[in-house]
Amino acid sequence: MNGNADLQYLQKRIQELEEKIEQLRLSRRVLMNLIEKIEKDKSTFVTRLEKENRKLHKDNYRYAQSLLKQNRRIVELQNRLEDILTEM
Repeated sequence: MNGNADLQYLQKRIQELEEKIEQLRLSRRVLMNLIEKIEKDKSTFVTRLEKENRKLHKDNYRYAQSLLKQNRRIVELQNRLEDILTEM
């Protein structure tokens, strides 16, 4: 009888372990899906930040060029004004 009880115990234990393995496989699939989603979201976010960074650099360059142009114009007008005042 002891052998039969041991066999039933071992069969039950095998079934429990197989169920745990299946649960672990399911958990692994869920985790892998989550990791894939996080990686995709991260990639999308990084792409968006890179695009925004390029736009900001371009805008900054345009602004610097505009300031430089305005400064040149101011210097030009100051020189004209000085020329006019010295001619008087």
